[in-house]
Amino acid sequence: MRVFENIAEYAAEAGKEIGVSDWMTLDQDRINMFAEATGDHQWIHIDPERTQKELGMPTIAHGYLTLSILPKLMSEISGVKSVTRGINYGSNSVRFTNMVPTGSRVRGRVTLKSATPKSGGMQIVNEVTVEIEGQERPALVAETITLLFE
Repeated sequence: MRVFENIAEYAAEAGKEIGVSDWMTLDQDRINMFAEATGDHQWIHIDPERTQKELGMPTIAHGYLTLSILPKLMSEISGVKSVTRGINYGSNSVRFTNMVPTGSRVRGRVTLKSATPKSGGMQIVNEVTVEIEGQERPALVAETITLLFE
């Protein structure tokens, strides 16, 4: 994990790749818990036998489950010591570009696109790519916006 002393040091990395997280397995238990938490019980996510029978493949992780792990993956990539709080401000874009079969390992890759002063803090725009081990096409590409304060 890269650790920056302050926001200015982090902002100076605009336009550069910040780093890559560890691999994380998206297993059926996590998918089932996400289905329970969100009420999204579509069978392609939670019924391995039906998915195998009808589609000839394992169940797949919810796209929004993949999106929801971004904070975990990003926290493994970098941190800023002087930050007192960070606020998720939104996303400019989110694209689910590939299915994540149950049991796949995924990781995050972050590039800092921009850092702009805003509301007494710094507005950070990151491009986050969630890669699937062994596959060329990523699961997700998102442009996230965070406000950081010191």
